[in-house]
Amino acid sequence: MCTEETIAAVHARQESAATLALHGLWSVAKRLLCLITIWVPIATHAGLPIQHWQSPSGVKVYFVENHDLPILDVSVSFPAGSSYDPVARAGLASLTQGLMMLGAGGLSDDQIADRFADLGAIAGGDFDADRASFKLRTLSSERERVAALELFATLLQRPDFPQTVLEREKARLIASLNEAKTQPESIANRAFIRALYGSHPYALSERVEPETVQAITRDDLVQFYRAHYTRRGAVVAIIGDVTRQQAEQVAEQLTQDLPEGPVPPPVSPVLLPTQGLEQRIAHPAAQSHILLGYPGIKRGDPDYFPLYVGNYILGGGGFVSRLTEEVREKRGLAYSVYSYFAPLREAGPFQIGLQTKKAQTNQALELVRATLRRFLREGPTVQELKAAKDNLVGGFALRLDSNGKVLDYLTVIGFYGLPLTWLDDYVEQVNKVTVNQVKDAFRRRIDPEHMVTIVVGDGGHE
Repeated sequence: MCTEETIAAVHARQESAATLALHGLWSVAKRLLCLITIWVPIATHAGLPIQHWQSPSGVKVYFVENHDLPILDVSVSFPAGSSYDPVARAGLASLTQGLMMLGAGGLSDDQIADRFADLGAIAGGDFDADRASFKLRTLSSERERVAALELFATLLQRPDFPQTVLEREKARLIASLNEAKTQPESIANRAFIRALYGSHPYALSERVEPETVQAITRDDLVQFYRAHYTRRGAVVAIIGDVTRQQAEQVAEQLTQDLPEGPVPPPVSPVLLPTQGLEQRIAHPAAQSHILLGYPGIKRGDPDYFPLYVGNYILGGGGFVSRLTEEVREKRGLAYSVYSYFAPLREAGPFQIGLQTKKAQTNQALELVRATLRRFLREGPTVQELKAAKDNLVGGFALRLDSNGKVLDYLTVIGFYGLPLTWLDDYVEQVNKVTVNQVKDAFRRRIDPEHMVTIVVGDGGHE
């Protein structure tokens, strides 16, 4: 199973106006933040002391106090991802998040960027099917912290959604969509998500079209903001050089003037496919881009660790994985081949991907399918399982070696309601996985006969 960083990279392929909008902010501010991007070690061997509380207004807060360096990292997340888009206005959720960073409290996007840069602070965000998140990194010294938090609160609570900026970002997004329609990797990703999720809201991220973007108005942004960026829906994660009392004040400051309203309802469960689907899309690229997949698991799933460890052996472990050994090392059919699970609120995708010469498309595809079937039938060997555990446990500390990485985990734990001990329990849960558990979990959760297969580049069977 992929790490949080890998999952973020997957969703980053879905280029949104939010992503485009944040580029300028990051490029200006990051140059002035060298002082506070130093590695910040976290003493994971002693357990991660996560504090959690819920404010009187319903905001969930997750906090780790760490005074090693004078840095404060904060994120605020909302159930406002692409799965909440109206079908006829797909792209609304990402545009709303993007424009919240590009004009607020009477400040222009340039003024916002300049103020963060002057403070040596960085504001950014993440966006996926489930959630829209905003991040702030600032020095914890009082002057910088107070000013940065005040500006960050303005972005969250007083967005202006300027009409001129909206038109500019719509034009930029439409141009990006048109460009993506010429790129084989983007075509494959788009077709894969559409085929895998059909009419489910998780497919809306790949149903953004120039006409759906063009239909979006400023009133749509305002209404989406009021419905999805509510106090009761907010999840705040904080780590760094502040006390519990200060963290409580930070959480209140960032959420006290958010819109009133209930938490938006969750998306519906993902239905498993009742038949397999293979789609081949012609493209002049020299190589075929191949994606195979099936609805995987959701956050908090009891099969998470058996599938996580098992997938490391199947295709998540790079050069030591089965797929790499069979497809690349033994036969030279692809430079790289991978597999991952991307859990969401509901079943996120399980995906296998590779690129190969067009003439080798069918050979590579059949080999991938045969390797998967064999893994489902036999499971991993004892030696493979031990090596996977050793690698995963040995590399775990690197996932928590900075405040920024811990903040991402705090956000996931809070947004999806995972146990506070999830990180503390990680090593034990990995070590407990058995060969039979891996085999059983994969057999129950992955049906190779009903998988979605997308091939871009090779337009037909040989």
